[in-house]
Amino acid sequence: MAKEELLQFEGLVTEILPDARYRVQLDAGHQVVAYTAGKMKNNRIKTLAGDRVTIEMAPYELEKGRLTFRHKDERAATDRRPPVRNQFRRR
Repeated sequence: MAKEELLQFEGLVTEILPDARYRVQLDAGHQVVAYTAGKMKNNRIKTLAGDRVTIEMAPYELEKGRLTFRHKDERAATDRRPPVRNQFRRR
């Protein structure tokens, strides 16, 4: 039996729940509970409330999903400053 196709949706993280789960508001207006995918855990990708994400869901369970991608925020990349280095004093 072939594996079923997964549905992909984009949405906005509205709430962070315990056990690496998130409440996500989809662009279509539905709310979904999503958990972090394994690759995101291994690469230590942090997701905060207000982040745009991509979710994969099985067609038979449309209230749960797997968070697979966190979209970069263009505004945050331009506002970043270089890291501040400690000043060392010579003796």
